[in-house]
Amino acid sequence: VQLQASGGGLVQAGASLRLSCAASGRAFSSYTVAWFRQAPGKERDFVASINQNGGSIYYADSLKGRFTISRDNAKNTGYLQMNSLKPEDTAVYYCAAQFSGPVKTSTSNYGYWGRGTQVTVSS
Repeated sequence: VQLQASGGGLVQAGASLRLSCAASGRAFSSYTVAWFRQAPGKERDFVASINQNGGSIYYADSLKGRFTISRDNAKNTGYLQMNSLKPEDTAVYYCAAQFSGPVKTSTSNYGYWGRGTQVTVSS
């Protein structure tokens, strides 16, 4: 599967953004999807993940309540809704996928990655 993340941009603190992760190829519904982010000079951190049918979702503790992950298998697309954005949310956001299996939080669990989309939050 090939992934393409989009929807990033420059916003002010408190704004919202919705990122999309468009997948090509069939069997998207068989993949666990996750979002990670990487700020300059830092490691790539887990944001959220969702299993194949959306019944199992996991968030980084620090992001619970502000970020929402979802997916639309009919559209081969995953989403990350980000609300009440803060300057510390500034990063390149990546979507990732792994065939089958439960939701995971480590980059090593995901074999498919899209190009990132830049999110910049100004104060």
